[in-house]
Amino acid sequence: MEYLTVGEVAQRSGLPVSTIHFWESKGLIRSLRSDGNQRRFARPELRRIAVIKIGQRAGIPLSEIRDVLDTLPADRAVSAKSWAALSRRWKGSLDDRIARLTALRDQLGQCIGCGCLSLNKCWLRNANDKLATEGPGPRLLNFDE
Repeated sequence: MEYLTVGEVAQRSGLPVSTIHFWESKGLIRSLRSDGNQRRFARPELRRIAVIKIGQRAGIPLSEIRDVLDTLPADRAVSAKSWAALSRRWKGSLDDRIARLTALRDQLGQCIGCGCLSLNKCWLRNANDKLATEGPGPRLLNFDE
């Protein structure tokens, strides 16, 4: 198997060396160490890097990208079949995010400038407010202690 230096990986992927080091530290890509303790990357890592870049461009968090990559064989390039499976998984995640962002966009005007963090319809600022029905003001303070 052919191995590449970190500089060669950077050049071929268009990434800074620091990004390659960072992704390696996060477990997204893997390297071996040479006898001189230098990083050496197997060529299939270039395909993994391409997948990471596509995922990032789509707004997928690195943790989710890593989770998907962890399901793939580490000793060979990402196959077309694997890509199809992980892109389907990301499609669902993107659809969910689009739905949340669309709801946020549609509700955004209801909360601008209200100044209140405890209105029933103020889910944008205080989404989990269960005390709003009790009216304004503090509810959880205990002055008896």
